[in-house]
Amino acid sequence: MRKNALREIRESFLMSKAELARKAGVSPITIDRIEKGMDCRMETKRKILLALGYKLSEKGKVFIN
Repeated sequence: MRKNALREIRESFLMSKAELARKAGVSPITIDRIEKGMDCRMETKRKILLALGYKLSEKGKVFIN
């Protein structure tokens, strides 16, 4: 079961995992794990949201919990 919409959002921006990882300052493996539904730290979520151009208050659009 997926806990986030990260893959769909990333693909809608025509962005590769590597590109998002670079913009967020995390590893591509981290992006892959999150897209597969694994949990991550709040700091990692914050970096990903900002890299995608979202406000922190829009966390619910990407991450369910």
